[in-house]
Amino acid sequence: METEQTRRGRGKFKPAPNLSDKEVKEILLSKIAEENSLLIESENDEELLKQIDYRNDKFNLVGLFSGCGGLDLGFELAGLSAAIGEEDALKAFKDKELYNKIRHKSIFHTIYTNDLFKEANETYKKNFPDHVIQHKKDIRKVAQFPLCDIMLGGFPCPGFSEAGPRLVDDERNFLYIHFIRALLQTKPKFFIAENVKGMMTLGKGEVIKQIVEDFQSAGYKVTPYLVNSRDYGVPQLRERVFLIGVREDISKEFVYPKPVPSHGIEEGQKPFVTLKDAIGDLENNPGPYYTGSYSTIYLSRNRKKKWDEQSFTIQASGRQAPLHPSGPPMEKEHANKWNLIGGEEQNRRLSVSEIKRIQTFPDWFEFSDGGNLSASVNSRLDKMYKQIGNAVPVTLAKAIAQPIANYVYNSMKSGQEVKDKYIQTSLI
Repeated sequence: METEQTRRGRGKFKPAPNLSDKEVKEILLSKIAEENSLLIESENDEELLKQIDYRNDKFNLVGLFSGCGGLDLGFELAGLSAAIGEEDALKAFKDKELYNKIRHKSIFHTIYTNDLFKEANETYKKNFPDHVIQHKKDIRKVAQFPLCDIMLGGFPCPGFSEAGPRLVDDERNFLYIHFIRALLQTKPKFFIAENVKGMMTLGKGEVIKQIVEDFQSAGYKVTPYLVNSRDYGVPQLRERVFLIGVREDISKEFVYPKPVPSHGIEEGQKPFVTLKDAIGDLENNPGPYYTGSYSTIYLSRNRKKKWDEQSFTIQASGRQAPLHPSGPPMEKEHANKWNLIGGEEQNRRLSVSEIKRIQTFPDWFEFSDGGNLSASVNSRLDKMYKQIGNAVPVTLAKAIAQPIANYVYNSMKSGQEVKDKYIQTSLI
């Protein structure tokens, strides 16, 4: 008799089989070999890789699913902090001209990104150095990836809602497989993958177990960490999972430390950053924001935080943006209905400039709206909301990157060999 646990579409209740490391790797390699057989190497890709700006005195960084570059920017800032000091790096970060003069001093050197989101790629181009090669191609069709020391990316996870016999057997997880394919091909020292909190609990914990096993089979010691952005100076309640991968030979010398919150209410911690701290000065000059009515779903829960609190999670949608903290709070009518009090001027959505601040991008970071003047204002704004909401908060990315940046800098300074020496001028 079919039950809720056995019915098709309920694979998330199935425990993963207890496979050995060897068996996991065999399944993984078989699936990746199958994907590789479908690829056709492109001469254009080869020409692209010949243009890679490798630096043997830096840690070369590759960003997959790079979006507008929040994770990449946070790593660059961490590398700069390690090289010139935290105070000087953060001071320079606020000023575009000053930051651009010294950003090359970061020990992390981004060389290549991959993403298909047109407007996000345009934004990346506006804000990062010209030497970064942007590969605007479906990752499933990229035959070869450039060698690197660090690989970053927040891979989408459409198939992780159902944990089958193995995640790599799920055809919806091609993007996840191609992240691992890139790791197997280039063998960077470290990788960092970011994803949603739900990954930790899907399939009663089986999904995260399988993900870790699969990444480990690529030759890495992998540890997942669930963190809340507000604990690291971000004015936002945003829980995310970071998979930290350290290549097996490096893991004998370096153990990534468990993240310790820098902000909170405990002794020695800095106070949480509030909405007032982050966007208070923009109240009377917020810039453009998404307008229009609020759906029943939007009004099914509270959408407004107080000035002395942190924002709700910034979504990748203008329509779903939280309300500005000004005006009276929403009132709860019943479990699934909240009412707005006051007029529209007291209940507007957060603006693009405000959510940019909440995601800890500097004011100088410029976002592209696609440039389609025939599109509506809301449509163009939504392109920016989507980029910002999809991004890793820069300050959080820096906090995650800092232990690696400090280890790399100190090792280089002491003369230890922590970097692979290579020059790649063509396809592997």
